[in-house]
Amino acid sequence: MKDHEYREIAYAETYTNEKKLHSIFSTMRRDDPVTWIEPENFRPFWALTKHDDITEIEKLNDSFINDPRTTLTNIPTEQAIKDFTGGNHILVRTLVHMDNPDHRIYRALTQKWFSPPNLVTLKEKIRNIAKNYVNQMIEMGNECDFVKDIAIFYPLRVIMSILGVPEEDEHKMLRLTQELFGGEDEDMMRQKDEPGFDSNSNVISDLFEYFTALTEERRKNPTDDVASIIANAKIDNQPINHLEALSYYVLIATAGHDTTSSATAGGLLALIENNDEFIKLRSDPSLMPLAVDEMIRWVTPVKNFFRTAKEDYKLRDQNIRKNDSVLLCYPSGNRDEEIFDDPFNFKVDRNPNKHLAFGHGAHLCLGKHLAKMEMEIFYEELFKVLKNIEINGKPQWVKASFVSGLKSLPIAYSC
Repeated sequence: MKDHEYREIAYAETYTNEKKLHSIFSTMRRDDPVTWIEPENFRPFWALTKHDDITEIEKLNDSFINDPRTTLTNIPTEQAIKDFTGGNHILVRTLVHMDNPDHRIYRALTQKWFSPPNLVTLKEKIRNIAKNYVNQMIEMGNECDFVKDIAIFYPLRVIMSILGVPEEDEHKMLRLTQELFGGEDEDMMRQKDEPGFDSNSNVISDLFEYFTALTEERRKNPTDDVASIIANAKIDNQPINHLEALSYYVLIATAGHDTTSSATAGGLLALIENNDEFIKLRSDPSLMPLAVDEMIRWVTPVKNFFRTAKEDYKLRDQNIRKNDSVLLCYPSGNRDEEIFDDPFNFKVDRNPNKHLAFGHGAHLCLGKHLAKMEMEIFYEELFKVLKNIEINGKPQWVKASFVSGLKSLPIAYSC
């Protein structure tokens, strides 16, 4: 494989073809695990494809920082962001854009909400939501598009109920999330012929407008939800800044369900394609926690994040220079042959499973425990009624290089 083929990991189209993507990553792990890449229309970067290298960099929070380059964005889009913001390189400032001390301070605002002791109190509520969507599958007869009918809505209902967004606004949140993470996928983009299309608006301005109103409401009438915590938060005894507050909402309201949706749908596809594993899991429900971790490893919904070197650093035989960008390639790390036994085999009883799908170190995903609990509960409820399942059409993936997964999974089943 020529070096120029490595550049394809920067392009959204590549992420619609998992076989091709993993072929490129496998070659990079073997031949050039710390690779300097100069893709057309992108600023150049180092690509890290080995599990140990990714974890090494993620541990060095003071030497490799999140700001200013966080996600894989082409040069025209970077310029468009600066034009829109009047020179700022980011549209939002969420936890994934922050470094310490801000990251530690802002993460602490909601960390207790997403901790296992608090999540236990939400189990019954989440199980009722899961039962509702399993019942919807039953009512549909014997076929559905699992992504479009079930997987995108179940985690959405869970996170919106936690955040405090009314159920009638969930379709709006879903559409805005799809626009935000849709990359170059035409099915996810805002169309000019859509009702209510406004050329002066975009996904971020729409989200900010919505959550500005929610902030005002929760400051007047706080309730027992995460929105009230964010709206009334104080940093250094001062009310939370407007940008950081709105960005916090955006992070939870989008990433809080989209990644779980992708893992849930991709996990079902893996079970269908590996019938022996499906039978093994259905016959031994105690394997569910291991199976969910394997689904998350298998799918890896967040494909990458950047870090920026604050100082010169040598990794393997490569000299990373100060201010160089470093891309952490999570799907590659999660197929690393040195870490995982038979990494290209889906195993519901894989143990240990040191996957990187939630990141590593200080920036470990805030919603990790919630996502796993949601998936475990959903599959527990589904397996109570599901007898057989098979593909009933061609699965399709979102054309996006940052957060992506299945956008269509037609299935046939019997309950």
